[in-house]
Amino acid sequence: MTAIAWDFPTPFVLHMTPQAADIDGLNHVNNAVYVRWCEQTGWAHSEHLGLSLADYKRLDRAMAIRRGAYDYLLPALLGDDLQLATWLTASDGKLTMTRSFQLVRSRDHQTLMRGHWELVCIELTSGKARRMPSEFCDVYGAVLVGERGA
Repeated sequence: MTAIAWDFPTPFVLHMTPQAADIDGLNHVNNAVYVRWCEQTGWAHSEHLGLSLADYKRLDRAMAIRRGAYDYLLPALLGDDLQLATWLTASDGKLTMTRSFQLVRSRDHQTLMRGHWELVCIELTSGKARRMPSEFCDVYGAVLVGERGA
């Protein structure tokens, strides 16, 4: 079988297997589960890069979701072997970043969902938008990839 056609190079990937609690009345994975999986994958990627929740608290800064969008293309079913990839795909280097997601079914490499988050850096103590600290720019900037298909 051919390799997965990831939307961007060098994905950070977590494997997911839908459980009974993830299945809704239509007998497929509920859309809220995809959102939860994206959150888990985004945090795992950040921690893999060296920025954890503890670092966010120490720096009094966080990348908060300003907008999330998800395109549900095909259903995921109970027991499917899935791969959820994420990338940081844009940043202004000051205040905002974009994180993209692609969920692929392992057995046939079909893309089931694509999503992206528009993120803004906030000061945790005030909740107000603030410039990204140099640690964010250095760590996250080093793994930025371009637009899909570029």
